[in-house]
Amino acid sequence: MIRREEALEYHAGDRAGKVAVTASKSCVSPREVRLAYLPGAVFPGQEIADDPAAAWRYTARGNLVAVVTNGTAVPGLGDVGPAAAKPIQEGIAVLFKRLADIDVFDLELDATEPDRLVEAVRMLEPTFGGINLKDIRAPEGLTVYDRLRETVAIPVFHENLYSTAVVAIAGLMNALDLADKKVDAVRIVVCGAGTIGLGCCRLLRAMGVPAENLLLYDVHGLIHEDRDDLHGYQRTFARNVDARTLAEGLRDADVVLGASTGGVLTPDMIRSMNRYPIVFAMATPEPEIGYDEARAVRHDAIVGTSLTTSPNAIVDLLSFPYIIRGALDVQASTISETMMLAAARSLAELAREEVPEEVIRAYGDAPLSFGPEYLLPRPVDPRILVRQSSAVARQAMEEGVAARPMDGAALEEQLTVRLGTGRELLRQLVLKARQVNPRIVLPEGTNETILHACAMMLDEGIANPVLLGDETQVREAARRLGIDLGGVAIVDPATSPQLGDYADAYFRLRGRRGLTRELALQRTRQTKHFATLMLHTGDADLMIGGVSDHYAETMRTVLEVIGPAEGVERIASLHLVLLPKQVFVLADCAVNIDPDARQMAEIGLLSAQLARSLGVEPSVAMLSFSNFGSAEHALARKVREATRIAHERDPELVIEGELQLATALDGDIRRRYFPFSALTEDANVLIFPDLQSGNLALHLLEALGDAVVVGPVLTGTRKPVHVIQYGAPAEAVVHLATMGALQIAERGGRGIV
Repeated sequence: MIRREEALEYHAGDRAGKVAVTASKSCVSPREVRLAYLPGAVFPGQEIADDPAAAWRYTARGNLVAVVTNGTAVPGLGDVGPAAAKPIQEGIAVLFKRLADIDVFDLELDATEPDRLVEAVRMLEPTFGGINLKDIRAPEGLTVYDRLRETVAIPVFHENLYSTAVVAIAGLMNALDLADKKVDAVRIVVCGAGTIGLGCCRLLRAMGVPAENLLLYDVHGLIHEDRDDLHGYQRTFARNVDARTLAEGLRDADVVLGASTGGVLTPDMIRSMNRYPIVFAMATPEPEIGYDEARAVRHDAIVGTSLTTSPNAIVDLLSFPYIIRGALDVQASTISETMMLAAARSLAELAREEVPEEVIRAYGDAPLSFGPEYLLPRPVDPRILVRQSSAVARQAMEEGVAARPMDGAALEEQLTVRLGTGRELLRQLVLKARQVNPRIVLPEGTNETILHACAMMLDEGIANPVLLGDETQVREAARRLGIDLGGVAIVDPATSPQLGDYADAYFRLRGRRGLTRELALQRTRQTKHFATLMLHTGDADLMIGGVSDHYAETMRTVLEVIGPAEGVERIASLHLVLLPKQVFVLADCAVNIDPDARQMAEIGLLSAQLARSLGVEPSVAMLSFSNFGSAEHALARKVREATRIAHERDPELVIEGELQLATALDGDIRRRYFPFSALTEDANVLIFPDLQSGNLALHLLEALGDAVVVGPVLTGTRKPVHVIQYGAPAEAVVHLATMGALQIAERGGRGIV
């Protein structure tokens, strides 16, 4: 659960809001300033004056969307006005960028009359490549949508009207096929006559559902022609039949699409439906009926809900960014219902294909294959952008509304480049951690950072935390921070019934290393020793410590109690660096000060193994100040020898060295000067020759780059354990917990990472 204080801090912290405008071209030198502004901008301006279509080539218009609202129907808030709608508007701007690489200006307009809204947006048309309407109450929002589509020459999308509807239609296409039912023969009930329900009705009719087979209900019952409380958009779907209540309408119905509110559908209603009923309960935050409840009532039911924790999650994230992406790429003048059906069809077809390994891993290695519990691809599926956007673009070209027709292969290649893997990897890791849900011991139970991290892990459902320390002090610290520790285990080592057993285990480990029985008991009372012994004995799956201690001190305890895994000479570390479209693994930046050639080779192999577990095919560079013998120095020879050893131990691994960082990351340099290089792709696993160079490079990247850094992640340990550097934020602890969950899952399969 997201707490109010946490959300407010997130939105206000560091820099207020969630979005910012950044330059896409370098503008540092005086010459670049003149190119960007005057006189440089005059030349593309003249080109556009001569040919308005040139704006798509010389400006950002072709990738810029206006997200427009007046704040009259904000989710969870209602009619709160444009200013209060801005946080959600900024949120959707972030989603457009993250999911489909679309730039957004959010426009909160102080206007409620459709005429004023239409005119304001129409005047802004030269700025944008597309328009996304959001959170405008019905029927005004529908009027604005229809009129804008008639008056502007760029695509207009009404997110509330169609985004969820497209996903529901995709699921319905597959569900009807599984139930062996034809779209023109099924009886469909739509529960909810608001914007989402009307969007579903529009697309149902467009896909071939006869008017007589479609019933629409709202809180007052059937939408029928004798009612005087309907607006024109609802009257379009009015039917004069005897089934005036929802319960009556559902008798012998084949499909129900819920777009209303939680708990509206009862078990009796589901029982009354036809064989193999299709039940899509899409209300948020609570569906009309729960997934398990509907399946318990009818074992032959095909069920989907709005909840991502249940199979067949019908969520708008599966549609709106990709539909607009496809329209922008071919400069479509509109987004038609047939283009939306093409988007739905692409989702339906994608669910029938073999699921990529990285998606299966993100859901705990559970089998995912087309069937009643897998009607739709999961949101983390990287293929959605390419398939859905290209389907929309192709349909636009077929309809003749695309000003920039493209070859299908070129379009898909362009979309693949946009896709990237960077920040989305974190989302996949969180999903993976939820499936593993490790028991994680945190030795610094009263630390503010650890308590905040504990709350985040509980909210995300990614771990089962155990806090160490005096219970009274831990709970008092949590109370001061407003953190609810309900359900969290708190263990005080000094009073734990396991203290003696752990001390014995510690004595057995270190008795021949100068440790006495009394000293073992004394040290075991310390939380960091107690935590490592919990991990050693199997009472915990993962440990994270060090946030309030010196890194070397905590590492010493880890080495004493946990130590390296069998076959591993030395524990190492790596950092996962996530850029918007790239993932890098950097090692070793935290543990080994000056590894020899054999140890450096092992660091490279362990790092490559973890990269594979992330779904990233490793391309390893052993870094040096020299390129392929250009300097005959001991430091360069070490890297050269490390490369030889690593290749000997894993001949299939793509690994190259010694080489400079620029050579590892620039294919043009390699092709021109080093055509013999084994790196056919730019390196994504970077192995530094010593701690100093790696650590400095990492901190420079953190300070200057647009990167999310996860680490240090310990590799080669006998059990999953991570030591975080003091001063790290709570998010860093949570990121390490997700990485630990991945390591736990991998140890159950392919081995040590």
